[in-house]
Amino acid sequence: MIPGPTNTLTDVPGLRVGHYSRFGDGWLTGTTVVLAPPGGAVAGVDVRGGGPGTHETDVLDPRNLVERVDAIVLSGGSAYGLAAVTGVMARLGDAGTGFLVGRAGQVVPIVPAAVLYDLGRGGAFRATPDAAFGAAAYDAASNGPVGQGTIGAGTGAHTAAGIMGDPAGLGGVKGGVGSASTVLGGGLTVAALTVVNAVGSTVDPRSGGLYGVRYGLADEFAGLRDPEPAELVAARHRALNAAQAEPATQPFNTTLGVIVTDATLTKAQCQKLAGVTHDGMARAIRPVHSMFDGDTVFALATCAGPPPDPLAFNALLAVAADTFSRAVAHGMLAATGVAGFHAYGELLPSAVRDWRGR
Repeated sequence: MIPGPTNTLTDVPGLRVGHYSRFGDGWLTGTTVVLAPPGGAVAGVDVRGGGPGTHETDVLDPRNLVERVDAIVLSGGSAYGLAAVTGVMARLGDAGTGFLVGRAGQVVPIVPAAVLYDLGRGGAFRATPDAAFGAAAYDAASNGPVGQGTIGAGTGAHTAAGIMGDPAGLGGVKGGVGSASTVLGGGLTVAALTVVNAVGSTVDPRSGGLYGVRYGLADEFAGLRDPEPAELVAARHRALNAAQAEPATQPFNTTLGVIVTDATLTKAQCQKLAGVTHDGMARAIRPVHSMFDGDTVFALATCAGPPPDPLAFNALLAVAADTFSRAVAHGMLAATGVAGFHAYGELLPSAVRDWRGR
C-alpha cells in the first residue's frame, strides 16, 4: 500500500473539495464542501460524539429511500453553521443536481452536513458561517490537491481545550483540515479528510510526538522526530501557566471526517465503513467521543470500481481507519497559529525541523 498521487481526498477520481474561510474583525471560521461525482455517491454516517450538530443524517440510514448524496458539508459555527448547507443546495439545485421529485429539473439536492464548535474564537460569538459560506466553498471546489491546515472548516479549529489543566499535557494546540489517501493492491483507493477540533489531544504528552504519525506509509512522515526534551518541558510549563491564569471553562469542540472509496459499496457497507473509521480517530486523538464533542464521520462510495468480497471489504475497513489517523496528523502539521492559538510546529519546532512535508 502506498499514498495516492496527492495523498489527499481527491485521489479518489470524481471528487471535488472546496474551502471558504473568514479571518479578522471578529471572524475565525469557515466551511468545507466535498462534492460527489455526477450521479452522486452512496453514503453512510456514524455519529459518536455526545454533542453533535448535523443535517440530513437520517436519510443515510440503509432502511431509507435515498441511495446517493450530492455533497457533504463540514462547517464551523456550531448549530448556526448549518446555514452554510443552504448555499451548497442552492448551487446544486441551480445546476439541476439532486434527487428527482417531479419533472426534469425538479430536484432536491441531498447534502448531509455536520458542524464543529468554534464560536467566539475570532472574538465575535455570532460571527458564523451562513449560506454565502456554502456557496463560496462550492464555487472554490476543485479536483486538485486538497488544501490543508487553517482553512475552510478548520479555520477556527483547536485541540485539547478540555484538558489544559493536565500538568503532563501541552494544553491547546491549533487544529485544522487534514487529508490522506491509500492505494490498495487491487487498484482501489481509500481517502480521508478530517477537521481536527477535539477536546482531546493529538499529542503524546510523554514524547511530544503526534499519535497519528505511527500509521504513516513509506516516507510520508520522514524527518519528523520527537521534540527536544527541553522544548517539551517548556511547552508543558506554558500550558500549565495558561491553565492557572484563566478560569476553567466548559469545553466544546468536535472532530469531523469524510472517508471515501471508489469501490462499489451498499449503504449498509458505507455505514460500517464510517463506524470503523472512528477507530482511526480514536488512535490519533485521546480522549475521543467525549460528551463535549460531536464527532461525526461520513463515508462515501463512488462505485467506480468493483464490489469487494467479504475479505477484501474487511481489509478496506482496516485501511480506512489507518488512513484517517494519518489525516489527523496531517491536519495538525499543516495548521498555522492564529488569534493566539499556537500550532504544533510553533510549540515544538525541533519535532518538524527536518520534516520533508514542510
